[in-house]
Amino acid sequence: MLSQKLTDALNAQVNAEFWSAYLYLSMSLDASAKGHKGVANWFQVQFQEEQAHARILMNHMLARGAAVKLAPIAEVPTSWESPLAMFAETLVHERKVTSMIENLCAVAAEEKDFAVSNMLVWFVNEQVEEEESAQEMIAAFEAVEGNKFGLYMLDKELAARTYVEPSPLAAKE
Repeated sequence: MLSQKLTDALNAQVNAEFWSAYLYLSMSLDASAKGHKGVANWFQVQFQEEQAHARILMNHMLARGAAVKLAPIAEVPTSWESPLAMFAETLVHERKVTSMIENLCAVAAEEKDFAVSNMLVWFVNEQVEEEESAQEMIAAFEAVEGNKFGLYMLDKELAARTYVEPSPLAAKE
């Protein structure tokens, strides 16, 4: 059984994952409205990934007999000046999420909950990938800044990104 402290921390992380999903959905919609269909697709995939992250946490909580309590999702921004600005904000946000996951790891260690600690290893590794991906996108958009053809080609490339079910969920189904 999960401690109350860990249950509260996991519920807070579930809310943060849904907020992240909401942020990326907002970015997707803004990119789409501005004609950046590939960027919109990239953020649509991020939206799906963040929902999956919340599901992984909720599944773990339910398997351990803990109550999942969904909280309201705070408002997110709705407009960005450019795709580069979106990815710059993404990197800042993912660094914040990394800090939150690290804090969650500390609570799990403090509570000596090795099952949660083990489950969180996947999230720690995922955050390395999330930050790296955002950094790569920033570099790509900086490389084509001011080049309309380069932006067009990069946008086309991002349109090919597809959602892949994370391994903790794929193993459950």
